[in-house]
Amino acid sequence: MIDARTGTTGRGKVLAALVATMALAAMDTTIVATAVPQLVGDLGGYTLFSWVFSAYLLAQTVTIPVYGKLGDLYGRKPVLLAGILVFLLGSALCAISPNMVLLVVFRAVQGIGAGGAQSMIATVASDLYSVAERGRVQGWLSSVWGVSAILGPLLGGAFAEYASWRWIFLVNLPIGATALLLLLRYLREQRPQTTHRIDYPGAVLVLLASGALFLWITEGGTAWAWLSAPSLVLLGGGILALLAAVFAERRAAEPIVPPWIWSRRALAGSCLATAGLGLLLIGPSTFLPTYAQSLLGLGPIAAGLVLSTMSLTWPLASALSARCYLRIGFRDTALIGALLAIAGSAVLFALPDPGSVWQCILAVALLGGGFGLISASLLIGMQAGVGWSERGVVTGANQFARYLGSGLGAAVYGAVSNASTETGHGPRAVYAGTHHVFLAMLLIAVAVLLVLLVLTPRRFPVHEEQQVNPVR
Repeated sequence: MIDARTGTTGRGKVLAALVATMALAAMDTTIVATAVPQLVGDLGGYTLFSWVFSAYLLAQTVTIPVYGKLGDLYGRKPVLLAGILVFLLGSALCAISPNMVLLVVFRAVQGIGAGGAQSMIATVASDLYSVAERGRVQGWLSSVWGVSAILGPLLGGAFAEYASWRWIFLVNLPIGATALLLLLRYLREQRPQTTHRIDYPGAVLVLLASGALFLWITEGGTAWAWLSAPSLVLLGGGILALLAAVFAERRAAEPIVPPWIWSRRALAGSCLATAGLGLLLIGPSTFLPTYAQSLLGLGPIAAGLVLSTMSLTWPLASALSARCYLRIGFRDTALIGALLAIAGSAVLFALPDPGSVWQCILAVALLGGGFGLISASLLIGMQAGVGWSERGVVTGANQFARYLGSGLGAAVYGAVSNASTETGHGPRAVYAGTHHVFLAMLLIAVAVLLVLLVLTPRRFPVHEEQQVNPVR
């Protein structure tokens, strides 16, 4: 557990290190995008460049549950430090990559490190701060994603144009080193003294199942047809590995993904709703800029600024979420967020051809507020219901559900858009594609609301350890 000697000053410095670490992991999902032409021109391998993104996201996503369990077994600090070190190693290797194949491999190394860092950041924050304080802290952490979505492409383009694309990865080293030093100095943790056994078969099966299914979701219909041999092999292999993992985890003494996660309504319902959140948030990020540029005549920067409204309302809603969940509970706070998400999706669906910039801004503002309330209240609610020794697992389950939902959302929206535009071209086809994507978003937002109403209990259990701030 977090040592009481960490103190208020130490908590502030640890939070700064967590924010810096999250910025590294978040920005590396976007910073490469604007440097693709220079990167491909230098290394070649154009047919592989999509894997520069996929390898990172795949490795990050599938390792999160394993890291969450390791954090419960051996403490947060060693797992977090290991994740940062692996991420920095991957960054250094990416910077010296001589060809595209090795760059893809090294991006996977980066992703493995990012998975450890991401899973532990929210867990350490929950160890350091009380339930009443975590909404504000989640606001800080959420703001990192919004800023990274804007700053990442700008930095990537600037490095590619005025220096070298290799600086996209080298810039991680001093920031990561600073975060490491702060965590080594100020994060004090009382490590568990109990002897544990790592569930190696369960870990392997969880990685195989989640990796195969995530790859099938994200690459199906793009890298290969849905009914092609590679797609069917991935789907079949993923299902078999998933069934084997369920069998193995039910028999393991200390399973990587404990079955009790799915037997507790608060946890299972929250994970399902969080997966719906992941489905939702990829829609505006991917298709609203297309609508703004093709139908409203905005340039890329202006379209990005419209979308950036979400980066303001999301952290603001997260920061204010504690005032809601302390009064009305975690489930009802998430319900308010779902209603805002429904309203934002409805505004997008109602956009005419062409609409107005202000309609888009209103929709994005509503969505950001809804996403902030849903994500913060459900994550903090899940964490509040368990003790220290289970908090890493439930945090990892929450984050994995969100990433898996985003991968599924990209596949769903891509299929909807392609089906809507395959018979036409030009602005009308773009409008049809985005219009149907926004309809899909509206339906998903309603589904999230129903999951919260039907499957998630109104009152979340609060573990006795969560009644007070653990470092006071």
